[in-house]
Amino acid sequence: MNARIDSIKCSNRQSILDLTHNEACTFLLKPESYCSMDLPPYIVFDKLINGIHEVLHGKKLADLRQSNPRDHDDVNYTILHSKDGKYSWRPFQLIHPALYVSLVHAITEVSNWQLIRDRFRQFALNPKIRCLSLPVVSTTDEKDQAEQISHWWQEVEQHSIELSLDYNYLIETDITDCYGAIYTHSIAWALHTKGEAKKKENRTDQNFIGNVIDGHIQDMRHGQTNGIPQGSTLMDFIAEMVLGFADIELSERLKDEGIADYQILRYRDDYRVFVNSPQVGEAIVKSITETTTGLGLKLSPTKTKASNDVVRASIKIDKLEWVARKQSDRSLQKHMLIIHDHAVSFPNAGSLVIALNDYHKRISRVKSLSENSKPLIAIVVDIAYRNPRTYAICAAILSKLLSFIEDSDERLSIAERIRKKFSQIPNTGHMQIWLQRVTFPLDRHIDYVEPVCKLVAASTERLWNNDWISSQALKTAVDATKIIDTKIREEMEPIIQIKEVELFLPFVDEGY
Repeated sequence: MNARIDSIKCSNRQSILDLTHNEACTFLLKPESYCSMDLPPYIVFDKLINGIHEVLHGKKLADLRQSNPRDHDDVNYTILHSKDGKYSWRPFQLIHPALYVSLVHAITEVSNWQLIRDRFRQFALNPKIRCLSLPVVSTTDEKDQAEQISHWWQEVEQHSIELSLDYNYLIETDITDCYGAIYTHSIAWALHTKGEAKKKENRTDQNFIGNVIDGHIQDMRHGQTNGIPQGSTLMDFIAEMVLGFADIELSERLKDEGIADYQILRYRDDYRVFVNSPQVGEAIVKSITETTTGLGLKLSPTKTKASNDVVRASIKIDKLEWVARKQSDRSLQKHMLIIHDHAVSFPNAGSLVIALNDYHKRISRVKSLSENSKPLIAIVVDIAYRNPRTYAICAAILSKLLSFIEDSDERLSIAERIRKKFSQIPNTGHMQIWLQRVTFPLDRHIDYVEPVCKLVAASTERLWNNDWISSQALKTAVDATKIIDTKIREEMEPIIQIKEVELFLPFVDEGY
């Protein structure tokens, strides 16, 4: 099975499909599996998830509720994350933890887990279509997310370059708003076949794990059947069920059309199609379009591109450009202006985060600043303002730059100016969380409207709608105040340390 082969290529990680049902349960109940968003270290989910796991152990969630959660608004908690610093937003959701844990329990029941693993084996039968995005588990001290990104670099980018030995053309395409468009009933199609799942007697059969998953997701989303929540490893895995089903259907289409000279690498909703003929490439993209359309998904025409330079096309253009211009000027401001210029050319790019990581490491070693720090602060704020992907690392750099301002009142004044700057953009809850990390050690009374920030400031705030729960024990376990570790919060230093924001070091050094 390809998933197993991919997982054992590196001793630092293994595929989720290589886990036993108990191991898979433990993995999916990890805090970083529950929430994949970058958050300050005093926002934790261990106590919350573990408490709910204990309450639900051996019980059915249906026995602990007084009404159907899908009949209530705001069951999940949404943090709107700006995609472009303007008016495009991506909703990251903290799934209602009781529904999350219940779903993990159901998926990792012995028989269900075996069925899921067997189905993924069928998804991977065609070696010419390789899925490289199954969740991975770190077998070292490195975080699972770090290993997932390292896995992408090794299996997607590096293998793409290697395939230039065999293929002359690379076509790239992806699915538009994949998670937001997934039809929840298609999960049952994927796991039980479309024919079986659509039989009248099977459509609501709770012995079908596909129906159980579908029902849980509808419970989270007011009964909606279009879209799954973003922001957790569990939902990444569920998306792979649907996309794996698409791999099977695509394989059958290509076989029927007599197309055999190709290799497809798929990482979630991104496809890399390697061929020796542009005409074959176009035919394959047409087949991908027809396959995904049948599942309610659409390819993005603006992101579909072809190249006859496979090596160069295998590496993201922003990365190539950064490698070409990468330098550390003696002047911290000139160095930051180079990064700012890169941000203008390649907004929200991965290489921009890497560049800022390098800058953060550089400035972290600086003991005193000969330059005026305020222009530097303004440049960093402008980068963050226009590049939401950089919020965490920009917050770290800002905390260091603010430390060079000796007058405490002036520091607070600048912090307030930064807060007001970002208040001009609607729906920046994620940035508010990181701004609070910068300002909390300076003044814990600065007010932020984001509910998670209010929890950090020791206010009582409801993140999830619990009105549907009847069990007092479960209501107590779902208390949102448990996500704040007050000991860590009180021990936070004013300057954000590298370990707080830098997800991984080996990949940065190796890949860039």
